[in-house]
Amino acid sequence: MFARDWTARRALSSPDKVAIIDAATGGRLTYKELDERATRLANHLRHHCGIRAGDRIAVLAMNRAEILEAFFAAAKLTAILVPLNYRLAPPELQYILEDSEPAVLLYENEFAPALEQLRPHVAIEHYIELDGPTAANYEQALREASTAAVEVESFDPEMPVLIIYTSGTTGRPKGALLSHRMLTWNSINTTIGWDIISSDITTVHMPLFHTGGFNVLTLPLLHAGGTVVMLRSFAADKVLRALEEHRCTIFFGVPTIFQMMLDSPQFDAIDLSAIRYFISGGAPCPVPLIEAIQKRGIAFTQGYGLTEVGPNCFRLSLDDALRKAGSIGFPTLHSEARIVDETGHDVAPGEIGELILRGGHVCSGYWRNSEATAAALSDGWFYTGDLARQDEEGYYYIAGRAKDMIISGGENIYPAEVEAVLHEHPGVASVALLGLPDAKWGERPVAVVISRDTTVTAEEIVEFCAGKLARYKIPKEVFFVQEFPLLASGKVYKRVLKEEIEKIANGNV
Repeated sequence: MFARDWTARRALSSPDKVAIIDAATGGRLTYKELDERATRLANHLRHHCGIRAGDRIAVLAMNRAEILEAFFAAAKLTAILVPLNYRLAPPELQYILEDSEPAVLLYENEFAPALEQLRPHVAIEHYIELDGPTAANYEQALREASTAAVEVESFDPEMPVLIIYTSGTTGRPKGALLSHRMLTWNSINTTIGWDIISSDITTVHMPLFHTGGFNVLTLPLLHAGGTVVMLRSFAADKVLRALEEHRCTIFFGVPTIFQMMLDSPQFDAIDLSAIRYFISGGAPCPVPLIEAIQKRGIAFTQGYGLTEVGPNCFRLSLDDALRKAGSIGFPTLHSEARIVDETGHDVAPGEIGELILRGGHVCSGYWRNSEATAAALSDGWFYTGDLARQDEEGYYYIAGRAKDMIISGGENIYPAEVEAVLHEHPGVASVALLGLPDAKWGERPVAVVISRDTTVTAEEIVEFCAGKLARYKIPKEVFFVQEFPLLASGKVYKRVLKEEIEKIANGNV
């Protein structure tokens, strides 16, 4: 039922169809060429690096075709790809490398300085540079490697093939284990839910260390035999030009991305007539934004998912984009959903509870973290930590985030992780990280600090985070208070604190 080697199947059924287009160079890979390169890489990794089933292969690079080559090579070997977040500071990368213990690391020359800092602290035997002075090593390795089909001793669809690290509420990232089975079912749900066909074309502009880059459209489109246009990263003008030049038919983005595209002078001039629809996810999309896009004659829809489940778990129909604005619609065909209270019982319609999901698209848990796995998975149900409700027609809505996660520009920021760093500052007695509304990013992280002395400044605290946290996690503002509102348990009452800080930020105090 489950195919381990997607590219080998595609190389047989649609060998000359273009699979990947490099937007920067115009280079193209057909499915036959993609399969051959992935096969050569798999054979090189097996015979020269000793990679076997279950071994980890890390990659530190901005979006490029070689990441997908490495993914399909890992799938052929029943190994596991670990795409690294290149926006992380060296200490954050070190933790992930120590946790995942990759045997091989593929990297771009741009990140060589960071790796020089990390090499003495991590036990990685093989480094392969994708570009720069020794880039010939990668291409030479492929040229010299065998094109013989990669055979494995056994294959179980429950084998993980991808680990995507997502920040944890305890302050340490967790590696979500995505199996062959999970990715196949996500592709099936996506193909059915979004009406994906082999003639569809999309851009890959979300980072490939993120489920939005790998699993919203990229893998499902390649599963269906479509074409992906690879962009190094998101830039509104470049994305718009790529949509026009390559006649893209489907596009996914978070609300911040759509706002940046609308703000671009090119938006009204670009030919988007090939677009069948835009898909928004990652955060609620404002109605004015939906209306502005629809004025261009572009159909617009929304969905919901998360790294550990799907991520394509819900879909709002195109006809409901405005009538049910804010809703995530209904579960996709092979996804089950419930909204439960603290005891695990279903809540009544209209009431808010925790959203839990079940289906073949659920992850296998977390890498080497049985405690987090047990907390999230129970009887096949995944407890998302998101609060939801259903209206009188049964449409689902996300009401909040039980785990206090902040979403800024589509990136997840977990307060505990940032608070742990801020607490290291000698002038900080206590701190709480909040997300305040932001017109551009959706939310922006701000730190609320009780200081140990009056000499510490906001600038000093922000500068303290540099090099310890990715830039998007660093607080954009710092507010000083004398005390926090507390719950009876002694925990910070963040909802009340947020209300107080919003008043200060808006000049109402």
